[in-house]
Amino acid sequence: MTEPTQTLSVVVPVYFEEAVLETFYERVCAALAPLEPEFRLELVFVNDGSTDRSLEILLALRERDPRVKVLHFSRNFGHQIAVTAGLDHASGDAVVVIDADLQDPPEVIVQMLAKWREGYKVVYGVRAARRGESPFKRGTAKLFYRLLGRLSDVPLPLDAGDFRLLDRAVVEALRRMPEESRYLRGMVSWVGYRQCGIPYVRDARYAGKTKYTLGKMLRFAFNGITSFSEKPLVLAGWMGVFATLIGFLYLIQVITGKLLRPETVVSGWASMIGVVIFFGGIQLLFLGVLGQYVGRIYRETKRRPLYILEESWGTEHDTRADHSRADQ
Repeated sequence: MTEPTQTLSVVVPVYFEEAVLETFYERVCAALAPLEPEFRLELVFVNDGSTDRSLEILLALRERDPRVKVLHFSRNFGHQIAVTAGLDHASGDAVVVIDADLQDPPEVIVQMLAKWREGYKVVYGVRAARRGESPFKRGTAKLFYRLLGRLSDVPLPLDAGDFRLLDRAVVEALRRMPEESRYLRGMVSWVGYRQCGIPYVRDARYAGKTKYTLGKMLRFAFNGITSFSEKPLVLAGWMGVFATLIGFLYLIQVITGKLLRPETVVSGWASMIGVVIFFGGIQLLFLGVLGQYVGRIYRETKRRPLYILEESWGTEHDTRADHSRADQ
């Protein structure tokens, strides 16, 4: 039997997914089994601080399948950091990022590989339909992708999540990008190379509950906007110009009224207070936007490692000693 000449890595961030991990593993292996004569399969699971039975199940999978790698964080660092750790430890010529909840069908990976063979360096999944999600979730997601597309300085594909295939060259480029506030979808677009999308139907979650609460979704959205657009700052500047112009015109009106009708000097008090409150609110709003950018600068200057691994199995070092990915 001919030895595989290429490696396909599948990176899977895991956060409280004990109810789905076994099924996910079986579906991925079944979907990719026809590729094994050509590809060596590698499954990189990143346990992002789960305290349920997720780690126990992953270690059981590792015991019976040496293709499984397990990374265990010292605490929860977040989805984007977990994906980053998986990319750091994936050795594949092609690397697929997919969540464990089975909303993204593993069977689509075969189609992605076909595009990769055609020469595309990035093949991303485009959500043609989203089953099992509320109208509010679908509507806000659609609005977010289009708003970010308008604001971003880098062209971003619409309705595309983190489910995608990355060529080795793209993975190495991402590993040279050590920023702490990570929005990987935008980072992959920024890298460039030939990219294409594959439409697919996103299924309902197989089991468990979504870990993306409304608060997390809003933080993720704002992080995406501030990571790849300076337009909020530009908008703040133009609003400042507009407020100054309005204030100047109002000042002319007050002076004219004082000269022409001095007896009405006290009139207009309510409207003045309204104007002050309105523009004071605008100033505070955009001070908050500016503060978000300054906060990002502050976090980056600390240059902390992106994550800490408490234990790992099947990696290059395969040690339970503490190690981390520091800035490069």
